[in-house]
Amino acid sequence: MPPRRSYDQYCSAARALDAVGDRWTLLIVRELLAGPRRYTDLHADLPGVSTDVLASRLKDMERDGLTTRRRLPPPGAAYVYELTPHGRALLPVLLALGAWGQGELAERGPTDAVRAHWFALPLLRLLEGEGLVEVRLEEGDFHLHVGAVDGPVYGHGPAPRDPDARLVMDAGTCLAVVRGELDLTDAVRAGRAEVGGDGAIAKSLREDRASAVPAVREG
Repeated sequence: MPPRRSYDQYCSAARALDAVGDRWTLLIVRELLAGPRRYTDLHADLPGVSTDVLASRLKDMERDGLTTRRRLPPPGAAYVYELTPHGRALLPVLLALGAWGQGELAERGPTDAVRAHWFALPLLRLLEGEGLVEVRLEEGDFHLHVGAVDGPVYGHGPAPRDPDARLVMDAGTCLAVVRGELDLTDAVRAGRAEVGGDGAIAKSLREDRASAVPAVREG
C-alpha cells in the first residue's frame, strides 16, 4: 500500500486531516456510526462515490486504525467494515461539523440525494438524556441510541425493541428542526411532530408541550 499523503506539518489539525481529510472519508465514518456495514451497503448509501474510490478509502481507513474488516459467521459469510474506538471517537467531530454546516442546507437541489438516516446525527445532537428513539419520516425509519458511549449511535429501520420515545414527523418539519429554524419541542408543541413512548425523553418532550398550555381557571 502506498504511503499516506501528509501535510508534513507538526500540528494536530494537520495530522487529523492527514487521516480524515480526503474526500468521502468522514462520510464513510457517518455511515459506519450505524454499526458494521457491508461494502455494497456503503456504496448504496454513498451516492456519487466510485467503487475504486470507496475501496481505496476503506483500505486507507483500515491502515490508519479507523476501521476494521471482518467476516460474518454463516449463514451471512460476508465481510463487513466497522469503526474502531479510534474511529468512533470522530462522532463529536461529525456532530460539530453538522452544526457548523446546518446553515448550508438551503433548498434541496434537483440532483441532491437524500437518505432518511442522514437526519440521524443532527437529531442526535438535539436530543438530551439516554434512551432508544425511533424516528419515522416519509423517506424511511431509523433509530437513535441517545447517550450511547460504545457501539452504534444510530441504526437503519425501526427500533429493535420498544423505543423509549417515538418521533413521527414529515420531512419538512425534520428539515426545519435540523436547520435550526424550529426547536424540536416547539414542533411537538405545535403538533408538527408526534411523540410516543414512556421513556424519559418522550416524557420530557410531552412535558415541554404541556407546560406551554395555559391552565384552565375554574369558576
